[in-house]
Amino acid sequence: VQLQASGGGLVQAGASRRLSCLASGRAFNSYSVAWFRQGPEKEREFLAAVRYGTSRLYYSDSVKGRFTISRDNAKNTLYLQMNSLKSEDTAVYYCARVGSYGILDYWGKGTLVTVSS
Repeated sequence: VQLQASGGGLVQAGASRRLSCLASGRAFNSYSVAWFRQGPEKEREFLAAVRYGTSRLYYSDSVKGRFTISRDNAKNTLYLQMNSLKSEDTAVYYCARVGSYGILDYWGKGTLVTVSS
């Protein structure tokens, strides 16, 4: 499995941005995927996940209502729609595969989002 995140950049506070994560290798629709981020001098933080099969969604309280995770299995792509961005959303954003027992066994290279106030 290979994951490649993209879509980061410099955005103004209050704006929106959509990140993408292109997957290759094992069938994308056979596993759950998630988004994480790591801000400056912060620990990596879980943001959202989407389960395979049921497509059930999970969000952290910190982004619930502002960020939306989705997946397009036909395009092998995971998305993160981010709205009403704040300076504290500045971080490197990562996508990851959720393997057996919830183990995050594959990670994409991150994409940097910088929110200017």
